[in-house]
Amino acid sequence: MSSWTYQAENAAMPELAQAYDTHGFVIVKGLLDRRRIDELLNEAEAICRGEAGDVIGAASVRDGVGEDDNLLASVIAIHFPHKVSELMRLAIHQPEIVRILRAIIGPDVKCMQSMLFVKGAGKPGQAWHQDEHFIPTRDQSLCGVWIALDDARIDNGSLWMHPGSHHHGVLWQSKTHDDDRFDATEEAVGFPYPREGGVPVEVDAGDVVFFHGYALHRSLNNTRKDGYRRSLVNHYMSARSLLPWSIDDAPAGRDDFRDFELVCGEDPYAWKGKQDLAVPFIRPEDAAQSKKVFAELAAETQRRAQVNSNNTQRQD
Repeated sequence: MSSWTYQAENAAMPELAQAYDTHGFVIVKGLLDRRRIDELLNEAEAICRGEAGDVIGAASVRDGVGEDDNLLASVIAIHFPHKVSELMRLAIHQPEIVRILRAIIGPDVKCMQSMLFVKGAGKPGQAWHQDEHFIPTRDQSLCGVWIALDDARIDNGSLWMHPGSHHHGVLWQSKTHDDDRFDATEEAVGFPYPREGGVPVEVDAGDVVFFHGYALHRSLNNTRKDGYRRSLVNHYMSARSLLPWSIDDAPAGRDDFRDFELVCGEDPYAWKGKQDLAVPFIRPEDAAQSKKVFAELAAETQRRAQVNSNNTQRQD
């Protein structure tokens, strides 16, 4: 077993935290049982069926799909499912996960994002990137928690990591690429590691990968002819740090994103109050449907931002 892999039943927290600091990621085997995984998968389909309310994109993915068809086959990802599903929200607070987060982040931890990725057969992966490029914490405490909902292997698009790459403390430049193994998201470049290097992170359903926000990682395309490589990815950070994140817009230097779940400890900035900013939505495979979804998302995001701005002004 590798130096970054631990068994859920006997993982010692000080040793695990040291491995996370050394490698920038750890794998915890068997952290969630089969029943819990099946519940999450069933809940994902329920969200797509509209059983969690009027989620942007749900109607698009249901369009033309028969009752016996798997709705997830027409979905790239479900964004912020914890905002519409109590089961997904409870997954953020899973005690076994929070125990590890407390060891690697600290006593006060919050979660600002959840995403459920589908990656069906033949679908692309995502090129080398760092999550702090998208979610910029003040203290570099961002931690991605990648819950395997299917067995993930190299041929169906498992994660890859550059061990120790977080130690540079640098957010590498990102550029467009023309590699059809990956989606259109820009690729990190200029880092001192081979592009085709790194180590594969092959895991079983129920295993959980914890990785640092500055760690370089990617996933290859799913080359199988059928099946999925589904995962639930939640992002956490220290509640003691501000989060200058505006999701789509460039954040101001003193912004603090106040739409999150506090999972342990205290929020030192509780006096600021909370906001309802993140909009749950389903991103469909179909390009025309996706364009419609993002138009609806932009309008709803702007509406929520205006409501929160008005509320802040009234409080002042």
